[in-house]
Amino acid sequence: MESKESNSRTVAELVAGRWDDHRPGLWFEGQALTHHQVAAGAAARAALLADLVPPRSHVGALLDNTPEYPLWLSAAALARAAVAGINPTRRGPELARDILHTECRVLVTEQAHLPLLDGLDLPGVRLLLTDGEEYDALLAPYADARPDASRATPHDRLLLYFTSGSTGAPKAAICTQGRLAAAGRSLADQFGVRPDDVHYICMPMFHGNAVIADWAPALAAGAGMALRRRFSASGFLDDVRQYGATYFTYVGRAIQYLLATEPRPDDREHPLRLGFGTEAGAVDAAAFERRFGARLVEGYGSSEGGAAVQWSPGTPPGAVGRAAPGLVVLDPETCEECPPAVFDAAGRLVNGDEAIGELVNRGPNPFEGYWRNPEAEAERRREGWYWTGDLFCRDADGYLYFAGRGDDRLRVDGENLSAAMIENILARYEGAVAVAVYAVPDPVTGDQVMATIAGEFDPVGFAGFLLAQPDLGTKMAPRFVRVVERMPVTATNKIQRAGLRREGLRCADPVWWRPTGERAYRRLTETDVLAYVEGPLAPTRGPSVVRRQGLEPRTR
Repeated sequence: MESKESNSRTVAELVAGRWDDHRPGLWFEGQALTHHQVAAGAAARAALLADLVPPRSHVGALLDNTPEYPLWLSAAALARAAVAGINPTRRGPELARDILHTECRVLVTEQAHLPLLDGLDLPGVRLLLTDGEEYDALLAPYADARPDASRATPHDRLLLYFTSGSTGAPKAAICTQGRLAAAGRSLADQFGVRPDDVHYICMPMFHGNAVIADWAPALAAGAGMALRRRFSASGFLDDVRQYGATYFTYVGRAIQYLLATEPRPDDREHPLRLGFGTEAGAVDAAAFERRFGARLVEGYGSSEGGAAVQWSPGTPPGAVGRAAPGLVVLDPETCEECPPAVFDAAGRLVNGDEAIGELVNRGPNPFEGYWRNPEAEAERRREGWYWTGDLFCRDADGYLYFAGRGDDRLRVDGENLSAAMIENILARYEGAVAVAVYAVPDPVTGDQVMATIAGEFDPVGFAGFLLAQPDLGTKMAPRFVRVVERMPVTATNKIQRAGLRREGLRCADPVWWRPTGERAYRRLTETDVLAYVEGPLAPTRGPSVVRRQGLEPRTR
């Protein structure tokens, strides 16, 4: 017989289902709450919210990963409200824009984030500080409230979560109670989540990854949750051991940061069995399992829910999974399906120019739109299909390989290259803690490959490393290498490529380059930049190229 949780169609039902469950269910910084206490706390906040604002209002959550975050998610589900995850790394007008764009009637925050709100004009927004005496007094009259899920429906909005903003202005994607409950059940089934599991939530909860892929399956299965205020590579294993964590999610470069920590003899002494996420890459995933003894499952799911790819046994190294019905790789200009990807014996993609295209879902999908952004919504729903904006290629057996974001495509000497594939190769370089690959304009036509490497860089050793990589195509080797102490990332550890691309060669960090026809790298100078952009073929396109993407000469 199916459990009550597996039959639940709303998140509100999942929350109410934990009433009278007195097992420990939520851990944070030495504090432990039972599942029942979480349900009771959610009921109290739902009752308070019902007295403050009408149903279907929006609540902004400007919070770190504290217990208040899942409590307010649960409360919103019971009250038929929606939570807008507010990114605390945003500043000034951008932060105000996020709060006002999502029409938050209430903003739940804490003392540490109050300076972010100084000077912001937020008309009609009521502030609730979770770490003050006034907050406790507000909740006190509702201490005896019980969770009531009877009024919630699967169609009620529950989340307004912003896209990462790594490639443009954030958009607030909509997620209903029905979609989130279904996602939680699906992931709990896929990974065999049990009530005695503990999900470690270290990715920020204002982002869809932590809520959809970590919190929701734990809630669906009745598993425990352990919160980390912010991700910490050095504190990761200590937390896992302290809380008995068995599962976690990741995005961006979190796995690279974990692998960059100093190895310890007890790296495998922990209960962790599985990590689920994106953008780790096959090499880092294998290194993580060798060192820590826990398997990483790379999945793909667009933040908006319009397309997903699941890993399954037999998936080739480097592939995300097999394409489900309706998923195709299309040439965005012709809307024709791209030919199958062909790899040589070394695993090198030999026909990227024709095989790389945009992943499109031509079948039914659960994309529920963006909040008050019809232009962005229309961009996703072209031709009646869902366009992910992400680049993939698909082999003859139907397996999909992630090739980068829509603006991560490079065109070098007439050949399309994938930034993501080059990054996965460069990540093997021993000195690299993190790697980003992107295009800078070629003075004549197309692009050249530029890489930013965080960590240690030896120009001679790096050149030798490139020659030793069997799957690095002749046009994939970086022409330019920028070396930084720390990679610029978003709050979800996604690299801020837009900023790197915009700065190009003109940056405060050292840049090394490999002149045409040479294998060795040398330090880039002002003279080198001028020689590059004002070469013998440059006059026809030089002036426009010089002004683009950080190539404009400095005033002397």
